[in-house]
Amino acid sequence: MGDVVPQMLTVGLPNTLLLAAVSAVLGSLLGLVLAVMGISRNPVPRWIARIYTDIFRGLPAILVIVVIGIGLGPIIRQTTGITSPFPLAIFALTLMAAAYIGEIFRSGIQSVDKGQLEASRALGFSYTSAMILVVIPQGIRRVLPALVNQLISLIKDSSLVYLLGVTASQREIYRVANDYAANSGNMSPLIAAGLLYLCLTIPLTHLVNFMDKRMREGKKLKPEPDDVAAVVGKGA
Repeated sequence: MGDVVPQMLTVGLPNTLLLAAVSAVLGSLLGLVLAVMGISRNPVPRWIARIYTDIFRGLPAILVIVVIGIGLGPIIRQTTGITSPFPLAIFALTLMAAAYIGEIFRSGIQSVDKGQLEASRALGFSYTSAMILVVIPQGIRRVLPALVNQLISLIKDSSLVYLLGVTASQREIYRVANDYAANSGNMSPLIAAGLLYLCLTIPLTHLVNFMDKRMREGKKLKPEPDDVAAVVGKGA
């Protein structure tokens, strides 16, 4: 473990976080578009979003990564000259994340009371402005814990990128550990990788619980000076 941990921290960890963070951002943007399409009054975008979501939520992550990474890999290399597997890996992770995040956003937006939209329209907002400025922000705030859960999933799914073939400097946490385990015939590097994944995911899990509790109970307000004085006076 002592031999593999430095490589995990300097090579594997940055690559893992890069894959997860970029995929999460792009997946959130695409997911928000899918959510808006999913609640559209027009049946065409609504059905497109539904079909997209059903496909990418139903396929295994490993299948999507392999088909996109290996299937499109030669075309990307010939047209752009890019040899890194990261762009295609991020593309595959983004497509899968967007399907889940889109459903998260859609449920959050639809959970906002219809009176919010009606009140906005009564104040002179157009339907689009009311959705963008009033309804969607409230819906996103309600699903923040679920979005963090999706980030945890992306951190774990990033370990599948090794299937596309990576150089020594492109390895993520699992690949670093797997190479050391294969060369040494010892499972300790894989245990070290598991511990490092836990160090990433457990704090995020507790963050989800904290955010969920805060949203359900609200922030506790500090008593005002007048209220404190009234309590003290009553006690006297």
